[in-house]
Amino acid sequence: MRPFRNLKMASVIQEVLSTIFAREFDFNGALVTILSVTVDEKFEEAKVRIGILPFEKELEVYSIVEGRRKELEHKLLRKLNIKPLPHLKFEIASKGA
Repeated sequence: MRPFRNLKMASVIQEVLSTIFAREFDFNGALVTILSVTVDEKFEEAKVRIGILPFEKELEVYSIVEGRRKELEHKLLRKLNIKPLPHLKFEIASKGA
């Protein structure tokens, strides 16, 4: 596989998700940023690392994001028109440390 293609796809996914988070999500006073996106070689999965401040809201924000994962995948598919679109897997970047 071409690693450049994975990096380019990861960059585009990060940019579009950041815009969606800023425009369409209300995290009840938490600041949420997408720190990185990593796409695997087969384009099956995209690991999205999110940073959340304050740390006390990590679980609340994670459940909001995970609960709307399918909606996010659908919006990405419409926006990017990449088939197959990698499955999104969200991870919290730090546990308050």
